[in-house]
Amino acid sequence: MAKKKATAEENPMDSSSKIEAIKNLIFGENIVQYDSEFDTLKKEIDKQKKLLQDYIDEARNELMQSIDSLSTDVNIRITDLEQNLQAKAEALDDDKMDRRKLGKLLISLGEKIGA
Repeated sequence: MAKKKATAEENPMDSSSKIEAIKNLIFGENIVQYDSEFDTLKKEIDKQKKLLQDYIDEARNELMQSIDSLSTDVNIRITDLEQNLQAKAEALDDDKMDRRKLGKLLISLGEKIGA
């Protein structure tokens, strides 16, 4: 009778049991401890990753609030400057506008916007 050779594809149980046997020879009884330590490290890394992501999200939210507040403040200041310029321009004599005063007002407005 001819014997048939068993390959790893035909008998996967033999292949996996051989791998387990080799693992046990190399690592011995410490494999469970190693697996436990790796699981603990993985959980700690995941925990730290979540904490870091939460910190990044919090910082992003604070920055967006600060930007919104600053934008609102700048818009209020520009509106105040426009109203101030309008009031001073109306105060000038309609018949004869002093070009020097108007020039100074425009320079002052430019300096305040640039500041």
